[in-house]
Parts: sequence; structure tokens; C-alpha cells
Amino acid sequence: MLERRDRLQDELFVAGSLRELIPADHILVRVDKVLDLSWLRAAVSGCYDLEQGRPGIDPEAAVRLMLAGLLLGIVHDRKLLREAQVNLAIRWFCGYALHERVPDHSSLTRVRRRWGAERFLRIFERTVLQCVAAGLVKGELVHLDATLIRADVSWESLVKVHVEAVAEANADGKSEDDDPPSAGGPSTGGKAKRGKLKKISRTDPEARMATSHRKQRLEPSYKQLTAVDGAAGVVVDVDVVSGETHEGGALPEQLDRVEQRTGLPVATATGDKAHASAGNYAALEARGTRAVIPPQRLRPAPMPLERFKYDAAHDLVRCPQGRKLRRAGRYAKGRFHRARPADCRACALKARCVPKSMRARSVQIPDGYPALLRARRRHRRRLPEDRAAAASHRARVEGVHGEAKAQHGLRRAMRRGLWNVAIQVYLTAAVINLKRLARALLRLLLRPGALPRRLEALLDRLARTCERTLARPAVPATALR
Repeated sequence: MLERRDRLQDELFVAGSLRELIPADHILVRVDKVLDLSWLRAAVSGCYDLEQGRPGIDPEAAVRLMLAGLLLGIVHDRKLLREAQVNLAIRWFCGYALHERVPDHSSLTRVRRRWGAERFLRIFERTVLQCVAAGLVKGELVHLDATLIRADVSWESLVKVHVEAVAEANADGKSEDDDPPSAGGPSTGGKAKRGKLKKISRTDPEARMATSHRKQRLEPSYKQLTAVDGAAGVVVDVDVVSGETHEGGALPEQLDRVEQRTGLPVATATGDKAHASAGNYAALEARGTRAVIPPQRLRPAPMPLERFKYDAAHDLVRCPQGRKLRRAGRYAKGRFHRARPADCRACALKARCVPKSMRARSVQIPDGYPALLRARRRHRRRLPEDRAAAASHRARVEGVHGEAKAQHGLRRAMRRGLWNVAIQVYLTAAVINLKRLARALLRLLLRPGALPRRLEALLDRLARTCERTLARPAVPATALR
């Protein structure tokens, strides 16, 4: 005998909660157990007029809709709200019953524009604090890295501009049309200005051309700076900058934010060669943080800088022949040291050391150069603890980047503008931390003997509450009338 289902029969009512229809191991069910947004309404109340106007979407429901989309890999608002119409798990997670209408997709756009990126940053920071309270963040090892996010622009929107020429024209108070052509054209009033040729998108000017490898083409991108704790892979800091910004200069500020946010000192920091600057090594030494950052390879040269000995106490340099190179000036990140022409003229290594266009050898000593030398010596020793920290770098921080791009739609920006991309990055990092919290809670419940201990603690707390209630003085009967 075969069963027959009537699809056209109407349902009179649905008994019970929507939660009973959702599997217990669903990602939204697991995340709901650790998600706390009770503080959100008070935090965003200043963005609304509480006395007049049309009622807006519930703040917690709006954030839950955005988080549900990222958890399920639905990154666009239109597709998310169409899915929420028929998806019981999303309706239950966001608090909408079967007969209620979900908001329009434009409501989420207005929420993001009204709140700004700072309030979404607080959502991410709250997840970090929860992970710290749960013991998932130790501060002993922090991995730093950057990744590119493809901007939401087309190739047809790119235009070529001469950045330096436009900047000089604006500084002089003239328009760029008043200047002669910067390359190849005839000049009618003096020397033609030559600028650096760059491509900028007209639809998203804040995106910049960048690439993660020299063999790949440049693309309009944003850059995400990420810090991940090594204990459980919790994201403790994220920031978004333009694609052409170098990530090495943001390392000290990142560690300051991590320590301020978690309240834990960073004992060891790992990074790639983009962070291997003398200033970063010196900054990590000053704060007492061990740096596991591979130094950059030495450039082959007839007489490289490593052949010169630097005396930090007297701030002077000695060449391979023992001659002194004294301080001759400063540049952006260090100092120039130059030898005397008489010393180089009589030197046997002049042909290998001094360029033909110069009379004496000059070297550049970056700020923090002694710390760079110590880092190179430590890297050559290949200590076991350094090798272990470097081995976990790829699995932790690069694993977070791969997870965000493959599962949560961070491979490409959903919207345009730096603040919009920052909101996407903050919510994606919050989603990853909530997944770490949900997994830690599941492991705690599955631990042998954990559930009886939790029940015993709950019963003890209830007993103490009852004792305090019974110890209060009785209320007179006249007061109840």
C-alpha cells in the first residue's frame, strides 16, 4: 500500500513553536545559544526619534537577518529576504512568525546607513569579549595577516588618471584642463607635468588597484587586516584599508587594539615578510612581544649593507675596510651615513663598493636597525618554539581568510565604499567568532560528566535563590489589597 500526500490541502493551524521544526544541529540553532544582542536597542536608540515617526525595523531582528545571511552564505539582501520568506530557520532565528511579513531588503540598507560602521564594530567587539570570557582567547600567540577583497566594480568603470599631475594642479588652484598634457602632447607654457599613471574606478573611487602576487593582474580591491588568536582561532581584530595600503605599517596599532580589546598582553606575534621591517621589530621589542616574522631576503649586491658594521652606541657605520661612515642626514624611515671621499678614493674595494656616479659610499640605516639584526640572528637559529608558531600561522589566520571567503561571501565586496566594506568585514568576523563559541559550548556539553555538573550547579543556584526569598520579611496582608 502506498501513501498519498495532498499538497493542495490548507493548514488550519500549526501547533507548537517553529523551533520544533528545525534540527538541533542547525547552524542557526547552535549560534542562537551564544548570541547576545540584548544591549543593541539601547546602543542604537540615538539614531531614531522615539516619540514620533513610523516604527522602524527591530534592531535585533535586523542584525539577526544580516548574521543569518552570512552564516548561510547568502550575501545579497534581495536574495536573503526572498529566502527568509520560505525558510523556517531564518524566520525563527530573527523572530518572525509564519503569518508575519519579513522586511523589505531596502530596510537593511537604511539600517546600515543610519547606524554607521562604528555600531557594527561594537557587535564584533562583543563577540571578542564573549570569547575572552569563555576562555577561548589566551593572548599568548597572535597571528597577523592581510587579504584582498575584490571591490564591487566592473572593469569598464576604471579610468586612468595621473595622480601627481592632478594633485599639483589642485594645489595651485588650477583645473587639470588648464595644464598641458602630461605625456606625449605639445606644451604651450613651460615644462609638461608627468604623473604616475594609475587606474581608479568611477563607481567606487575608494577602491585601489592591488594584487596578492606579482604574476597576477591588478584588480580594484580593498585590504582586510586581520589578527587571530592562536588558542582557538578567534578573530580579535579586523580593519579595512585601501588595496594599495601596505599592511606592515599597521602592526603596532593592531597589537594595541588587541590588547585593549581583550585585556591580555600579547606574548608572541607572527606575520609574513610584509611585516618584516626594522621599525616593527623595534616596536615589538619595546612592548615585550616576541616576533616570529621571517626577515626579508637580502638583495644580491657587490657590497651589500650587511658587510657594514653598525655601532648603535655611537650611531656610526664601519665599512669592510674599517673606515667610518658618519651620519649625513635623514630620510623618511631612517638615516644616511656617508664615507669621506678621500677614504673611498684610496680603498681597494672602490670598484665593487662605490657606484660610478658617486664619489663616496653612502648607506641607509633604517630606524630600529639593531632590532632587525637581532631578528635575523634569531631566525637563523630556528628555535623549536619559533617553528611551531610559524607552522600554526597558515592554519590559523590564512584559514580564517579562506573560511570567510569560501563560506561567508567575503571573496567580493557586497556593496561599495570603505564604510560599507567595513560593515561586511565586521559582521563576517563576528560570525566566525560566534561559530567558535557555539563549537566550544557543544564540546562542553558533550564532555563526559559535564551535564550532571551543570545541572548540579543550576540546582544549587536555585536553592540559594529560594533561601534568600524565604529569608525576606513577610508582606502584611493590608499591603496586598
